[in-house]
Amino acid sequence: MTLDLLELRREFTSKGISSTDLDANPFVQFKGWMQQAIEADLTLPNAMSLATSDESGASIRTVLLKNFDEKGFVFFTNYNSKKSKQITNNPNAALLFPWLDLERQVKISGTVEKVSTLESLKYFASRPKDSQLGAWASAQSSSLSSRQVLLMEFDKMKRKFSDGEVPLPDFWGGYRLVPTTIEFWQGRESRLHDRFVYTRKENTWEISRLAP
Repeated sequence: MTLDLLELRREFTSKGISSTDLDANPFVQFKGWMQQAIEADLTLPNAMSLATSDESGASIRTVLLKNFDEKGFVFFTNYNSKKSKQITNNPNAALLFPWLDLERQVKISGTVEKVSTLESLKYFASRPKDSQLGAWASAQSSSLSSRQVLLMEFDKMKRKFSDGEVPLPDFWGGYRLVPTTIEFWQGRESRLHDRFVYTRKENTWEISRLAP
């Protein structure tokens, strides 16, 4: 059985973007596009693909952006996960926001660093209790013999922390991707897309148009 993917195509109809549309600050530009993605009621507009690699190869997965400012883009995870191990070995990583319903993408590359324990604690405390317990229950990226094993561990954590607050695990917390490039991609007709990349030059950003 085969699927004919050759005929799967869509003509982009956006009016596009020009250099005069862009803010000089890429974080201000990103904030505007993120706000428009939220207002368009996209499914999880803060979902982003995170690509990491090390000597064993490359890996990609979807994580959620939980904060951003001029220092970078923040997500949270288990520090013993595959992504964390790759980040430890190679802090260079990339993010992709695929806002295809808006005919847009944002690509970000840079280096990853841990956020402070205080920042991790603040976010962890804001999570629903079951999500907090899930962080304790899951040895992320490790092999499981069955789902039942995971559920048993979750029940064990529910009993362990039945009274009072759930503490921040010492193996869980945030990372910040500090960008060196941020690219804004807008689909255009005939595949002649608009692409503008901000490149960090010490304390300033240079903007260049790229061929599609």
